[in-house]
Amino acid sequence: MTLRKSGSILALAALLASCGGGGSSSNNVSLPPGGGGSTPTPTGTTCSLQSRQNWAFDLLDEWYLFPETLPASLSPAPYASVQDYIDALTATARNQGRDRYFTYITSIAEENAFLNSGATAGFGIRLSYDSNASRVYILDAYEGAPALAAGIDRGAELLAIGTSSSNLQTVTALFAQGGAGAVSNALGPSTAGTSRVLRFRNAAGVETTTTVSKADYAIQPISPRYGVQIIDNGGTQTGYVNLRTFIDSAEPQLRDAFQQFRNAGVTELVIDLRYNGGGLVRTAELFADLLGRDRFTNQVQGVTRFRASKSSNNETRNFQTQAQSIAPTRIAFITTGGSASASELVINAMIPYLDADMALVGSNTYGKPVGQIGLDRSACDDRLRIVAFATENADGNANYFDGLASSLTNSCQAADDVSRPLGDPAEASTARALGFLSGAACTPISSVLDGATASTSRVATGPAAAPRELLMPARPTPAQREVPGSF
Repeated sequence: MTLRKSGSILALAALLASCGGGGSSSNNVSLPPGGGGSTPTPTGTTCSLQSRQNWAFDLLDEWYLFPETLPASLSPAPYASVQDYIDALTATARNQGRDRYFTYITSIAEENAFLNSGATAGFGIRLSYDSNASRVYILDAYEGAPALAAGIDRGAELLAIGTSSSNLQTVTALFAQGGAGAVSNALGPSTAGTSRVLRFRNAAGVETTTTVSKADYAIQPISPRYGVQIIDNGGTQTGYVNLRTFIDSAEPQLRDAFQQFRNAGVTELVIDLRYNGGGLVRTAELFADLLGRDRFTNQVQGVTRFRASKSSNNETRNFQTQAQSIAPTRIAFITTGGSASASELVINAMIPYLDADMALVGSNTYGKPVGQIGLDRSACDDRLRIVAFATENADGNANYFDGLASSLTNSCQAADDVSRPLGDPAEASTARALGFLSGAACTPISSVLDGATASTSRVATGPAAAPRELLMPARPTPAQREVPGSF
């Protein structure tokens, strides 16, 4: 959850604009080069490795949500990068499952570009893999990006990668050499102009080998192809919306979607967040507002809590009236282990008001009831994303580090059927969601994630398939943190 709010929370010099890998609040604390607070302004080699590491330590010591887990002192000397040092500082909380690499350093410019408009560079595809079978599949392809223009879309299988047609390596061979990391490395850096020869088999079984060059593009949070639909579910007009990520440019798209639903008299919804790793808290709060036409402005949507020494920044956020909001009677949220942070915030916010009439459909969520603030050191283009706050709903539901499945009365297991388009009423998870809305029985989701690790999320692809993970590089870009699996 990335915090970026214009309101009272974190009433400091300039407040937070944050995002971050599945749960960032909407506040960004913009600090002077020295860091702010009691952190001294460095002199001389301001952006030396040691200076940047010391800056990170001081801010973690001031803001980290789990201060009792930080070492009293830890020399940065053995660590070759700022991120390696941060990982060492947060190792205890990570081992406890409370900070699964949620605290990290990133580029101010790159993150702002993504959060504002979805700007990034790449092929424009989202990938999952099955390490047991050594296979990689395309889950989604983004409009206006090179891959979709080359005919690569959901349901295709990536077969081989090379820098030229003469050095193509099969995905099977890459897995044998170095597992998923070798596949990620073979796809190259997220830099416009990087070209790769890709061999893939599309959903119809046709194999193609083509050269695709990475380019700058903007991820549309809601796909214009399938992202908003009104489905006839046995005579009931049912709204379907698929949100890829919680960023600024999602807000007008969400308003437009809900205006369509309102105009059509929709009261039953399928909300598809199956790969949504999170993003801005502000956008999540708007989403919940759009689901709250029958909520009063004195009803709590969510509570943000900081560590004891920063409790003056705690905030209770009530529902706010939106012109496009609807009053849903039943909601099915499609989720997987890739659904995290801001996605979970929206779902959790609705539990006190719709629990008996809502369900998770698919598999359990990731489990990230904490969020990050962003602390900037503009001279070095450094933004430190620190886990600094926890979130809870009106009933106090928090600490769902094992996912939200056990927090809801209703859940329905369902596969992620990549052989069909997202939003297709016959696609397994969408069909199960429509079935829940119409009263069909289903098998509950296990409250335990399918072995998801700290850096990946698992999704099922096919009724009998083994769980598959979203492909992630070792050092993801801002877009890859917020839209996991993107390349």
